[in-house]
Amino acid sequence: MFRALQESWTLFLGLLLLMISNGLLVTLLTLRGAELGFSQTTIGIMQACYPLGALVGCVVAPRLIEQVGHIRTFGALASLCSTAALIHMLTQDPFSWSAMRFLAGFCFTGLYVIAESWLNARAQNQNRAAILSIYFIVQTGGSASGVAMVGLPDPTGGLLFAMTSILVSICLVPMLITRIQAPDYSAPDRLSIRTLIGISPMAVSGAVLNGMVQVALFVGLPLYGLALGMSGGQAASLLVIVTLSGAVSQFPIGWLSDRVDRRLVVAGASLIGTVLFCLLALGPSGVWLYVTLAGMAAVTFPIYSLCVAHANDRLLPNQIVPASGTLVMALNVGSLTGALLGPAAIRVFGASGFMIVMAGLAFITFGIAWLRTSRSAAPLETGPTTAIAAVGAQGIGELTQPDHSIDPRNETL
Repeated sequence: MFRALQESWTLFLGLLLLMISNGLLVTLLTLRGAELGFSQTTIGIMQACYPLGALVGCVVAPRLIEQVGHIRTFGALASLCSTAALIHMLTQDPFSWSAMRFLAGFCFTGLYVIAESWLNARAQNQNRAAILSIYFIVQTGGSASGVAMVGLPDPTGGLLFAMTSILVSICLVPMLITRIQAPDYSAPDRLSIRTLIGISPMAVSGAVLNGMVQVALFVGLPLYGLALGMSGGQAASLLVIVTLSGAVSQFPIGWLSDRVDRRLVVAGASLIGTVLFCLLALGPSGVWLYVTLAGMAAVTFPIYSLCVAHANDRLLPNQIVPASGTLVMALNVGSLTGALLGPAAIRVFGASGFMIVMAGLAFITFGIAWLRTSRSAAPLETGPTTAIAAVGAQGIGELTQPDHSIDPRNETL
């Protein structure tokens, strides 16, 4: 792992700065919007513009990279992201903020695609697991660090927006001075959604539902904390807890799903998540609130990774990368819905009702997974589950694809 980090440290540093800035901005906008008097519905619409932009970015950004190259595209998109953060600081109306969230969703998606493409060029069979592990740590650690920064004092009201802009701007430096040559790139094909549903309906439905839950939590938890009487920093700490807990649990739950039918693991995790959401609806306080949130995230956040692994179990090797792009699209559709659903649930049903709605989504996931276990047998041979953060998972299928050009019969024993 240390050798992989040493060889690609510039790429990982650039990704880390991107994830910190993204985690900071999404949480800051929710809390600052509430301070400015935006309604929960307005905040939800504003935040939903990010996954809407990401959906467009999934289609347009690869074509843009193909036409003008990695470096120029990265510089242009990072500059636009930096500008968007500054415009948030200069304006205080939901219309401009929504437009900037759309722009950020489009640009961050392109930046992730470029970074992952560069990492894929470095990934070989002997270091692929190490690169994936570091990549996941950078994703989740960066996002959690950004969320935690919301608690920093900001007497002028513009400091944190300026910090976001600075972080995005600085990420250009390690990415542009890297010795790693920009790889040849062609926009990947996508497996049609109808074809993928026919192959693995649970993977597609699970990606949509888990995208709804995770983004509803990411947008709604700060509002949930404010509804409980917390300060902005305390409300942001709820997100830090769920992000870190969801990251740590990816590995043991992935290990379990490599040995048990993945559908049963998804069903069990979703059922436990349903129970914990219901407990959160009862209004635990103090340390029990954090413990229950951590437990909920531990069983809920890995579900997207399990859905990707479940799809890969049923795909041919040449279908894995095209299917990965389709699953990211499904995830973004769920994210778009979740960004609208979370704040709306708090406005209509209150803090407790928000958790009941989340429990309903978790129970639907349980029902689909349990139903699928009776429809077909689990595959006899499965590949390992890869920990994937729902935020920033754009081209992960390429990174998880082993190099089949190496014939093991030619290797020395």
